[in-house]
Amino acid sequence: MKNWFLVYSKPRGEVQAQTNLERQGFPTYLPRIRQRRRRQGRPVTRIEPLFPRYLFVHLDTETDNWAPIRSTLGVSALVRFGGRPAVVPDDLVDMLRERDDDAGIQDLPAGDFRPGERVRIAEGPMMGYEGVLLARTSRERVLLLLEIVGRPTRVNVESGHLERAD
Repeated sequence: MKNWFLVYSKPRGEVQAQTNLERQGFPTYLPRIRQRRRRQGRPVTRIEPLFPRYLFVHLDTETDNWAPIRSTLGVSALVRFGGRPAVVPDDLVDMLRERDDDAGIQDLPAGDFRPGERVRIAEGPMMGYEGVLLARTSRERVLLLLEIVGRPTRVNVESGHLERAD
């Protein structure tokens, strides 16, 4: 049975990890964003990972040999919860892939916060929780990935209730 798992890469090693994992026959997915910034007064476009230091690998839990993944150039480790590799829901990866253009790159949504950015909930019943912004679901709401009771949990909150995490 194949599942998506989360790989933690070396700093700025996402592309190297992806290249070397695919060279070994492991299917991967590295969500990337097109980021527009101003540098020295000029607009500059850069392609960067949506989740810095993270990428997804598709593995069969019964037949794939996972041992080479740890020693792959660019890879730090498989992300684990309770000693077991973290399974990423297929629908999350599908949702991210649907947003890709033909080159496999996503454009940033308009707004103050960008996907992959760490934010803190400043108001409401979940005040104080920190997480990663996954996507905007509407003009006024965003989807966050929070760690609640040691597990990643997706939460939909009002964008006005967020502040940047330090």
